[in-house]
Amino acid sequence: VQLVESGGGLVQAGGSLRLSCTASGITFDDYAIAWFRQAPGKEREGVSCIGIGSSDGSTYYSDSVKGRFTISSDNAKNTVHLQMNNLKPEDTAVYYCALDLFSARCRVVTTTTGLGMDFWGKGTLVTVSS
Repeated sequence: VQLVESGGGLVQAGGSLRLSCTASGITFDDYAIAWFRQAPGKEREGVSCIGIGSSDGSTYYSDSVKGRFTISSDNAKNTVHLQMNNLKPEDTAVYYCALDLFSARCRVVTTTTGLGMDFWGKGTLVTVSS
């Protein structure tokens, strides 16, 4: 499995970005795709997750992004998007997508650092200027 993130960049506070995570090599029907982020000097944190398969598209968000970020999936393209609106300087981080072979893991992943996720992308940088 390979995960490739795209869509990062520089944006002013209050602006929007859409991140994409495209997966290849998936041969299973039930899995979770999550977004994590890591700011300089800080621990990695879970941002959002979507369950594919038995979780039927259930979505989860951390409290820090709830109401501003929306995760969605395009299963035909094996792509998950993270629409980020009303961005704040504290959203500045490298954003990673990760896959877990158990879709129900989404229920807890936004409260974790991502330890144990099965596959990871290389990340995309989001910088929000004030």
